[in-house]
Amino acid sequence: MAGGVRILRGKGAHPMSFRDVARKLGLGPVARHVWHTPKNAIERVAKEGAGAIAGARIGRDEMELAAYDLRPAEKDFEGAKMPVEVTFLTGGKFWYQTVFCGVSLLHAAQRSIGIAIVDDGTLEDAHVHQFKRVFPKVRLHPAASVEERVREALPPERFPVLHERRINYPHIRKLTDVHAGSTGWKVVLDSDMLFFRRPGVLLEWLYGPERLLHMVDTADSYGYSAKLMAELAGEGVPQRLNVGMIGLKSESIDWEKVESWAATMIEREGTHYFLEQALTAMLVAGEPRVIAPPDEYVVLPEEDEVKRPAAVLHHYVAESKNHYFRYGWRKFLEEYGPEDA
Repeated sequence: MAGGVRILRGKGAHPMSFRDVARKLGLGPVARHVWHTPKNAIERVAKEGAGAIAGARIGRDEMELAAYDLRPAEKDFEGAKMPVEVTFLTGGKFWYQTVFCGVSLLHAAQRSIGIAIVDDGTLEDAHVHQFKRVFPKVRLHPAASVEERVREALPPERFPVLHERRINYPHIRKLTDVHAGSTGWKVVLDSDMLFFRRPGVLLEWLYGPERLLHMVDTADSYGYSAKLMAELAGEGVPQRLNVGMIGLKSESIDWEKVESWAATMIEREGTHYFLEQALTAMLVAGEPRVIAPPDEYVVLPEEDEVKRPAAVLHHYVAESKNHYFRYGWRKFLEEYGPEDA
């Protein structure tokens, strides 16, 4: 039906759209913005509140503007760098979050850490300029060179599922675009995170990685059944793995296996938002690894923790994104200090 799902108001009455209901309830333009998926939108407003959603949207815009004013991190790059750099896969929608995460890491670590940026294909010159301004020695991987490397390492005719997913599911690029055709240890950080205390576990890993590294989620968020994952990868698939911070050795990844896993999982149980996290958990299965303490490297921080950070790291997933945009980045700037901002 044109105009989306309708609500009938009574016999003989004209139907009301969810947009009409939103206006009647006084939810405002921010809450109405997502009515193209009315069921999800109503559930989100009911769970999080229209005010929180509106405040988060305003905070997100202000955070992006604030990223332009973050000072260059030159002093944080003085001296010898850690042996392993930190990699971000990012693009035009998330560049400012990447900047904040990187600056917060350097500030919390008080160490020289190399920053690498992998373009997901949507970075513009203005974004690249900001990365170079804030991280003067940043290592950039342009989209064209990444595309060439991935296609050479993973020929499309042999890896059709991974290439299809790269187009329609950008999360898979955290595996393919960072690791395919490369060697050595790499740790990839999600952009929607902030550091508030010295990340000892991460720094020790960067200094001399010997095992895989990952965070702990609040629950298993794989999107696929444990039975299927165990059937494909064997026993030992870790519970509650979170890829907000994930350290892998590039040449250890068996891409033929990853292609086969992805094809089978999609064929049997469909596509899912958490496919990349599920595949990573399967790659980790049975391998020795370093697990970041979940009380220090916090996934889905509560509002009180965001307002008064005690943890090393916050990973702002799901509804905690509201806290991130309303309070998290502002709290970091407070701790960063006005003389540094």
